[in-house]
Amino acid sequence: MSGRLIAGVDEAGRGPLAGPVVAAAVILDPHNSIDGLTDSKLLSAAARTALAREIRSKARAFGLGLADPAEIDTVNILQASLRAMERAVARLSLVPTLVLVDGNRLPPFALAGRSLEALAIIDGDLTEPCISAASILAKVCRDRLMRRWHRRFPDYGFDRNKGYATPEHMALLKRLGPCAIHRASFAPVGDRQEQLFA
Repeated sequence: MSGRLIAGVDEAGRGPLAGPVVAAAVILDPHNSIDGLTDSKLLSAAARTALAREIRSKARAFGLGLADPAEIDTVNILQASLRAMERAVARLSLVPTLVLVDGNRLPPFALAGRSLEALAIIDGDLTEPCISAASILAKVCRDRLMRRWHRRFPDYGFDRNKGYATPEHMALLKRLGPCAIHRASFAPVGDRQEQLFA
């Protein structure tokens, strides 16, 4: 695969009860290596932030895409994640010759009027550096967005739980009900809404 423009793609935020799902696409520069790339979940927040900065400065190209909670509720989380991946690839400044995606599902990638060759790789964020880089960018971007949402909805602890179903978040959801960025199609949120309007 030498000389090819290979983009890695991954997403962050499929599991949370609130907030968007965010995808990133990264084309690394083989002549400008980055040490420490791995699945973002294995890194500390500080390490992710430092690596994200290095990825943005050294990568040949990167793009971000997201799907908000309303879209997630409309099309389901899997389809929303695939759409976010498509958007991330569409925002690359270079057209990749191959797209490597973490997982087992592929969206229909297309750029410049043509379909792109793509390959799904289970646990690709552990084995393919470009996917690891995408995993890190997606996670750092999503965490930053959730900290911003915390300023608008400070009662839910989004700066700490990032929308995930932590015990604290579940207790707050039970007490306060859902806010505008909760995913109504997710059972704990939908169940709470039904209780509120019963």
